[in-house]
Amino acid sequence: MTGEGIPLHRYARQPGFDRGLIMWLRKLVKTRNIDIVHAHQYSPYSYAWFAHWALGVKLVFTEHGRFHPDRHRTKARWINPFFARTTDHLIAISSATREALVEFEYLPRHRIDIIYNGIAPLAVSLERQQRLRQQLGIAPEDTILGTVARLDGVKNQPLMLKATRRLLDVGHQVRLLLVGDGPERAALEAEAASLQLGNAVLFTGFQTEPADYLSLMDLFLLPSFTEGTSMTLLEAMSLGIPTVATRVGGTPEIVDDNVTGLLVDSDDLTGFTHAIETLLADAALRKTLGAAASATFAERFSASTMAEQYAARYRN
Repeated sequence: MTGEGIPLHRYARQPGFDRGLIMWLRKLVKTRNIDIVHAHQYSPYSYAWFAHWALGVKLVFTEHGRFHPDRHRTKARWINPFFARTTDHLIAISSATREALVEFEYLPRHRIDIIYNGIAPLAVSLERQQRLRQQLGIAPEDTILGTVARLDGVKNQPLMLKATRRLLDVGHQVRLLLVGDGPERAALEAEAASLQLGNAVLFTGFQTEPADYLSLMDLFLLPSFTEGTSMTLLEAMSLGIPTVATRVGGTPEIVDDNVTGLLVDSDDLTGFTHAIETLLADAALRKTLGAAASATFAERFSASTMAEQYAARYRN
C-alpha cells in the first residue's frame, strides 16, 4: 500500500473496549479530511460507528464471515438496529452472510447489499510448477487432490484425510496436498499417521506464494463446516480447477453444482468421497467443470468487478 502511495496508519488496540481507539480514529478522520469510513467485520464497524458520529462523514460496513457456530447476543439486538439507521451502506459478501447479519446481528435485510469478494486471477509459471512437482516427488500418473487453508477445525480437513484413505483402498492413485498451517496441524498429522497415509498426504506448511502449489491440484477440495467467500476457492477457479465442496455458507453461491464443481452435504464422508470418485473417473467432466469455473470467475469474481461495485456505493 505504501509503495503505491497509499498511507497506512496503525493502532495497537487494547484489550476490552478501547475508547482510545475511537479517539484516535476521530482524530485521523479530521486531520486527513476523510469523507468515507469503510469498516470490514463487525468489531471494526462498532469502533468506526462511534468514531464517525457527528463528523459529517459517510460510513460503510462490510461483513466478510461469521464465527462457527454463530450466536445471538442481547446487546446486538438493541444496538445494531440503531447503528444501521446511521450507516450509509451495509454490505455482505454472500447471501448466507447477509442472512447471518439479519438473524444474529438484527440488521434490516432490505438495507444489506451483496458484493462478492473478487481477486486478480492467478498467474503460474510452468517452469516453477514442474520444479515443484519434482521437489514434492509427484509422479506424472499421480492425481493431486488438495486445498489451501488454515489448518483449523472449521475447515474440517480430517474429512479429506478419511476420503483419501477410502480412495487409496479402492485403487485410486491420488495424493493429498495440504497447503497451510494452523492449530490443528499436529492433530491432522497424527490422524494421517493413524490412517497409514504415508507419503499419500503432503503437509507443506505455510507458504507465502501458494499459487504454484494450487496449480498442481487436479481437484480443489473445500470440506468446511462454514464459509463466507473462500478466496482460495476463487483462486482455484481462476486457474480452471474444478471443486468438490460442502454445501455450506456462501459456497453454493460460488460453486454451481454440476456446472463448476460438485457440492455435497456438510461432513458427509461417503458423499464427499463419491463426488471425488466421479471426477477421477471422468477426465472430460473435470475439463468441462474447470473451464466453466474459469469463465464464472472472470464474469462474477474478478477484482475489477468487485472494485466497480464498491466504487458505485462510494459515488452514491
